[in-house]
Amino acid sequence: MSENNQLRDVFDAIADPTRRRLIRLLAESAEMPLHELTVHFQMGRTAVSKHLAILKDAGLVTARKVGRETRYRLNPTPLKQIQDWVAFYSKFWSTNMLRLNQLLEEEEE
Repeated sequence: MSENNQLRDVFDAIADPTRRRLIRLLAESAEMPLHELTVHFQMGRTAVSKHLAILKDAGLVTARKVGRETRYRLNPTPLKQIQDWVAFYSKFWSTNMLRLNQLLEEEEE
């Protein structure tokens, strides 16, 4: 799925703390079935499944059937959009920190 064809915005998909936690769990494991993911949350399988569907729509998660269970895997490629966005603004913080450092050094003198 290409960036332009994604059904859901990656930023929207990671906006929810539950989905960010799902991403973290999947990043720490090669692949996990729904029942293993569900034990990490105080919600039912249906709710976790809905969060996974949102991540899947954004291209962040892939799913494959193994017998009767669905196994989920992280696809980190769309996270690059977030990294690029944050990198753009990190220039702002670097510049401001440099200015603050210069100001503090001037006050010390």
